[in-house]
Amino acid sequence: MQTIESLKRKIQSAQDLLGVVKTMKALAAVSIRQYQKAVESLAEYNRTVEMGLQVVLKRSRGSFAPLRASAGKRLGVIVFGSDQGLCGQLNNLIAAHAIEGIRAQDVTKEHCIIIAVGVRVADILEDAGYRVLEVLSTPGSTGGITPMVQDITTLLEDWRFKRQIENMVLYYNEYLSGANYRPKTLKLLPVDREWLKNLEKRKWESRTIPTFTLDWETIFRALIREYLFVSLYRAFAESLASENASRLAAMQSAEKNIEERLEELFGQFHRQRQSTITEELLDIVSGFEALGGAEQEGLQPVKRGRPQAGRGQPIG
Repeated sequence: MQTIESLKRKIQSAQDLLGVVKTMKALAAVSIRQYQKAVESLAEYNRTVEMGLQVVLKRSRGSFAPLRASAGKRLGVIVFGSDQGLCGQLNNLIAAHAIEGIRAQDVTKEHCIIIAVGVRVADILEDAGYRVLEVLSTPGSTGGITPMVQDITTLLEDWRFKRQIENMVLYYNEYLSGANYRPKTLKLLPVDREWLKNLEKRKWESRTIPTFTLDWETIFRALIREYLFVSLYRAFAESLASENASRLAAMQSAEKNIEERLEELFGQFHRQRQSTITEELLDIVSGFEALGGAEQEGLQPVKRGRPQAGRGQPIG
């Protein structure tokens, strides 16, 4: 049976751990909101890029020639995971989703070049037999996303011009709400021709369509680069929000388990303390009864016989 002191130590350790879990839970919630704001602010910028493409496409009148898929079965893949743990099945989920998507592309492992954002998802992909060309660290805040996007953009340019890879796909977790997220696939390149056609047909919001003097192809390429930036930035922000959502869910589960454990420990502590108090009271009562019995034996009066004078005998 555990002593009261050992139970006190376990209760203190559980309370300390609960404090850490609550702190991590609060940090995860704050981080989710931070990345949500980044995605929300990006929406307006993305709208501006689409409006620019809309103007250029209307001027080109269908003469644009977007990037086409290369004839060879070569695929560039970027998978977004995490560097840190305590985020549930986030890395396993997105890795399984990416592997399923790669197999659906009918591409051999030798012709699939992968960039993994996060060392944990990179390990899972390598264990599955895929060669990860580059492993990038996940940014710790929204301020670190832009430099990472620029690094990946440089790698994509290298893929296109040196490795002749025109097919590029992003796999990342999309944040939904609360502690919920889902895996998502985004075909980065070649640019979806149907999407461009829909932009061209979209009705302009004002009466006058803006004009430009530069060559439309130059502006088109510049806007496509901005489209790539927006897509990569959104993937980073959504993935980081999902990571913290998964961590929030893990911390909520841990908090519940610790609270249940504390309730159990407090129950044991109170029972043990009550048992100790009862034993002490019984000892006191037993001692009191023993002491009372001894005193009664010591104070019991002694009966002594008094001599009686016989008949005929003189008294005195």
